[in-house]
Formats: sequence, structure tokens, C-alpha cells
Amino acid sequence: MTDCVANVLDLVGERWALLVVREVALGLRRFDEIQAATGMPRGGLSDRLQRLTAAGILATRPYRIPGARARVEYTLTEAGVDLLPVLSALSDWGERHLDSNLVPEIVYRHSGCGGRVTVKLLCECGEQADPHGRLIAEVNR
Repeated sequence: MTDCVANVLDLVGERWALLVVREVALGLRRFDEIQAATGMPRGGLSDRLQRLTAAGILATRPYRIPGARARVEYTLTEAGVDLLPVLSALSDWGERHLDSNLVPEIVYRHSGCGGRVTVKLLCECGEQADPHGRLIAEVNR
């Protein structure tokens, strides 16, 4: 039996993958925009974009600037959108547990009211789970 978390980390666990997802979620769509925002080496970014696209996290859409060759821009798929709570949770965790002088580069906010979005452990019954008390982890081996 393969470990789901290990498989996820193999795909998005290295630093650049989630930064690419974050930048696309923020509206950057083109290779040069993503590269400038992340500072990632071009070859590494090309590889990461291919992996994320092959995994169904990103999708491509062709575009052409007059006089230039056809290119692609990137958008999040539903699987990519499903990673946004992970980015929010990582940001929250970093604020609480890393250098207290760190200022979050991005704060996730609800577009309706402007309130800050946080990630909580929520049971399918609708109740918030307490990780220190009533949370049970099932191991399927």
C-alpha cells in the first residue's frame, strides 16, 4: 500500500511547487511572470510547470502576442484550487511558529467581508475537531 501523504509530498512537497501554485492563484499566468515573482531558475520552473500540469494541478491555455510565437499560460484546475487551504495553513503555521519578525507576504481574506481566512480541522458533521482531545487518526495498513 502506498502512503498518500508521501505521494502528495513527492509532487508538491518541494519549495518551488507550492510557490508556483501560489503565484498562479494570485493571478500570474505566464512563465516570465511566475519566474520573476519566484526567482526560480528557468529550467527548474519549466520542469515544475510540466509536473504540476501533468498531475492535473495546473492547466494550460494558448495565447499569442502579435509577431511572436504561440505560448501557453497557466491556470489552476479544481485540484489546484484545493491546494489553497494548504497554502493558507502553511502561512498561518509559519506566523505562529517561526521567527516572530516575519511578516506574512500574503494574507488570505474572504472576498465577502474582508475577514482573514484560517484553516480549521472540521468534522464532516460540521463540528470543529480538537486535535488535543477528540481527534482520532485511523491508520489503514
